[in-house]
Amino acid sequence: MAKNPAKKKQSKKTPAATKGGAKAKGASKPKAKAKAKPKGLTYADTGVSIEAGDAMVGRIQNHLHRTHGPRVLGREGAFAGMFRLDHNAKLFKRNYKDPVLVGCTDGVGTKVLMAIEMGVHDTIGQDCVAMNVNDLIVQGAEPLFFLDYIGTHAVDPAHMERIVKGVADGCELAGCALIGGETAEMPDVYKKGDYDVAGFTVGVVELKKIVEGQAQVQKGDVILGLGSSGVHSNGYTLVRAIVKKAKLKLNKVYPELDPERTLGAVLLEPTRIYVKPVIDLLDSYKRVKPVSGMAHITGGGLVGNVNRALPKTLDAKISRKTWAVPPVFGFLQKHGGIERDEMFRVFNMGVGYTLIVRPRFADSVVQKLEASGETVFRLGEVVSGKGKVQMRA
Repeated sequence: MAKNPAKKKQSKKTPAATKGGAKAKGASKPKAKAKAKPKGLTYADTGVSIEAGDAMVGRIQNHLHRTHGPRVLGREGAFAGMFRLDHNAKLFKRNYKDPVLVGCTDGVGTKVLMAIEMGVHDTIGQDCVAMNVNDLIVQGAEPLFFLDYIGTHAVDPAHMERIVKGVADGCELAGCALIGGETAEMPDVYKKGDYDVAGFTVGVVELKKIVEGQAQVQKGDVILGLGSSGVHSNGYTLVRAIVKKAKLKLNKVYPELDPERTLGAVLLEPTRIYVKPVIDLLDSYKRVKPVSGMAHITGGGLVGNVNRALPKTLDAKISRKTWAVPPVFGFLQKHGGIERDEMFRVFNMGVGYTLIVRPRFADSVVQKLEASGETVFRLGEVVSGKGKVQMRA
């Protein structure tokens, strides 16, 4: 085949310019480069990573599964969790005759900001579970399942796993199943490193076993208190203000508070979960109802929570001398210059849960609770009044 002289000529290289920089005579102009097509905006460009979310889901499955029992149904990746309320006596030890479902939701407030500052993320989930299930059992309900919600600036799978681990730990302590949850990545709402945790729980109680408080409490009933593990999860906006005002260091050990733990470790002590001792106590009485009312001591302290279990014609008469207030509260009061009444109005002051019981059952109830590992205080009694709490020195 004859060679194409035109192609041969075109294949020769022609310099585009002389050494001095001027264009060589007869040199062709270089072709203009085509403009690159602009890259389309992606979800990741806005700060939301679908891949990180998928990776997180994979990491937390073991934490969910360790809270599951035979009542949990469904598959991974479903849009909702399923829980079998009842089946038969062979599979489940209890069958409900007239079941009432009880539900509640709560979060951990600004305690989460302290957890973020300290870099401690594996206990705040337990706080979230505790705030829910401790409310649920006030009416005598047994927690069945729990779902969490985490809003965050950006999903870090390892970070999210630590939070969910804490939730699973709390569910194990409460004897309920973690059947699902939701994580929302919102960089426009949360600044870098920030997140929030909330939860929702459902429980069940037999209609005739509901603890109604206002309808059941009588004059002469005894008021018992269960010891708290510390500040729990209320009043942290004030706690953080005290730390800032007094220029306290969260990573410092204050011997007058705790000779072995830092201030931050003391303040991040997880909220105590009272589910098993209380539910076991209620189940131990088959024919009588010794417990007439209960209260979870959260924001508002004893004064703002025990009154919720009282009828309008009765008061709760409580003596402050019946229990020793843990050192953390005296430490905060001293460094913040807080009035005593304000401390009792904001914090649990060492009493995280209360039970109002019939006088003739008080001793046996105390024995059962102490056998379950609880520290029990005899706080006072129910007297005539107007539905308020009388705090006496």
